[in-house]
Amino acid sequence: MAYHADSADLVQKEVLTWDLFGTAGRELAQSIADSGYEPEIIIAVARGGLLPAGHLSYALGVKLSDAINVEFYTDVNETLPDPVLLEPMLDTASLQGKRLLVVDDVADSGRTLALVLELLRKQGAECRSAVIYAKSASVVDPDYVWRRTDEWIVFPWSDQPPVTAQA
Repeated sequence: MAYHADSADLVQKEVLTWDLFGTAGRELAQSIADSGYEPEIIIAVARGGLLPAGHLSYALGVKLSDAINVEFYTDVNETLPDPVLLEPMLDTASLQGKRLLVVDDVADSGRTLALVLELLRKQGAECRSAVIYAKSASVVDPDYVWRRTDEWIVFPWSDQPPVTAQA
């Protein structure tokens, strides 16, 4: 099972701390509020988007939230050939005509975000996207971005290996 702390050998990287995550979420929420967009539902792209989506849900006062499970990254700079939707599947039919905010941690290649936005828009939902980080190579330019970087990003929720049972 890969985690992203194994980026220790990378000289250049962007490190997001828990404190900075708090700042990032509030500033991202402010930019969304200032734009006048009022999402009815926040959709997290799991797993990386779960914590940012929760943060934005509270910061924007949006109580309805859900998640869509997508796998793409398998290790540092290693991906599957294409992003893959995983079960359980989001009930997309119930989202028709709703204003959605799709949230992920980073738009790296942008392919995951593109897959999710296309799926939800085909269901008749109005979608905007928000990420903490966006990279220049992304095929999607998210509607709301806290910071742009082309470095590998170390997030505080994935900077250590998973906890295992102690002997």
